[in-house]
Amino acid sequence: MNLKKAWLAVPAAAALALTACSGGGGGSNASGGSSDGIVTVNGSEPQNTLLPGMTSENGGGRILTALFSGLVRYDNSGKTVLDVAESIEPNEDNTVWTIKLHNDRKFSDGTPVKASNFIGAWKLVTSEKQVQAAFFDFFQGTDDEGNGEITGLEASDEYTFTATLKQPTADFRDRLGYSAYAPLPDSTLADPDNGGEHPVGNGPYKVDGENAWEHNVQIKMVPNENYVGDTPAKNKGLTMVFYTSLDAAYQDLLSNNLDVLDAVPNAAFSTYESELKGRTANQPYAGIQCFTIPQWLPHFTGEEGRLRRQAISMAVDRDSITKTIFNGTRTAATDFTSPTLPTYSDKLSGNEVLAYNPDKAKELWAQADAITPWDGTFKLSYNSDGGHKEWVDATVNSIKNTLGIDAEGNPYPDFKSLLAAEDDQSITGAFRAGWMADYPNPYNFLQPLYQTKAASNKGDYSNTEFDSLMTQASSAATPEDSAKFLQQAQEILLTDLPSIPLWYPNTNGGWSANVDNVSFDWPSTRTSPRSDHFEVTR
Repeated sequence: MNLKKAWLAVPAAAALALTACSGGGGGSNASGGSSDGIVTVNGSEPQNTLLPGMTSENGGGRILTALFSGLVRYDNSGKTVLDVAESIEPNEDNTVWTIKLHNDRKFSDGTPVKASNFIGAWKLVTSEKQVQAAFFDFFQGTDDEGNGEITGLEASDEYTFTATLKQPTADFRDRLGYSAYAPLPDSTLADPDNGGEHPVGNGPYKVDGENAWEHNVQIKMVPNENYVGDTPAKNKGLTMVFYTSLDAAYQDLLSNNLDVLDAVPNAAFSTYESELKGRTANQPYAGIQCFTIPQWLPHFTGEEGRLRRQAISMAVDRDSITKTIFNGTRTAATDFTSPTLPTYSDKLSGNEVLAYNPDKAKELWAQADAITPWDGTFKLSYNSDGGHKEWVDATVNSIKNTLGIDAEGNPYPDFKSLLAAEDDQSITGAFRAGWMADYPNPYNFLQPLYQTKAASNKGDYSNTEFDSLMTQASSAATPEDSAKFLQQAQEILLTDLPSIPLWYPNTNGGWSANVDNVSFDWPSTRTSPRSDHFEVTR
């Protein structure tokens, strides 16, 4: 009997990124080729414990999406759909939102999901200054960084609560599908450390016992028998395998020892569609690849820094790199968001700084040298487990050849160690960055990465005018009004260039002969099990 495992890839948390795009898996213990009903996918070791408020990167985010259900979820087109919430209704000016929960939802330990579980989880994020606190900066009681005791949350009964915001927030409902807003059971609220290591969620999956999370190896999940909702698991389990390189993951996929891979190594771009004939995906997703030049680096502060950032951006031959390294599966960036978003524009004032212009790059670099002569080597750090070496080498070579300076890639062994170096600011050069949308809105590409002290603002960028535009965009009466402020904010970024946008990626994924019915959704790189199509068939 041939057991087939049907797969649909749907959103997980992100990013990021910052996100992020880290590369997954490595294990010879993957069970994708077996007939046990377990689906194996690539993943990466989470940076922190598996608490929603402590997870801001793809490795942990994808796991949380399997384990937790939010007030809303996003369907395959990116549309917001009610999930744990029965209704979410605003007052006249979008400052007070009333949230009514379904009264039949449970955590995997059998306890009910109540208003207090959302209120307690959100307050934990802000009171403990967890890494996702910036996502709560519009709640009453928090400061501009989202820290402090939220005062704008009040339960009217066990399954109903209100959220009072600092200013009108028209897209509040749309934000709530992001994993930072997930509920926590009473047991985790009482002991967050244990809950982060042994998470108890309300999603379609639960961890498979006390030792389910084998650090730096894999995490095993099984269907949550207490799950109530529209996306139940219809297989016998999900194992995310943490690979040390995409090459190893791809080889496991070719040998049917891995079921689904959401990114193929660069070396396979020209061959994977023939090697996996009929079992591949190549489509745009809501994400962007860039690299960040931290504000604290010598030569990259003030006017000198602005000139050097613009010079470096114009020294990168994006079109050539996307053609030669990525075989045309990337598109050169013209902004800081994604062309998959409805408000995307390639006509932003100042975006010529993202076009290859070696003469202008040399001119700007010379102007910077007139302020302070350049010395040293321009380094671009990256994680070796994510398939980044080839494009990083091509990028630094383009910079080197154009500007006549020393430039080189600087590898870290894995995504976790790269993130740690970013957080403690031990990195001595630029570092690769990326973002995959948490929810389908350009605000999500801008605020978490570039607002002062935001969760994923790893380069320590700060611009008061940009911050003001973020506030205006968040409080705008309509999405159309918000888009105007976001466009102005992007034009500031095109001058300051805290990060250098490179290209918009495609999902280049594949699956084994043991699975079928595979597709990728609006963020597209998210290989998460949240789908009613995720099932085992004979």
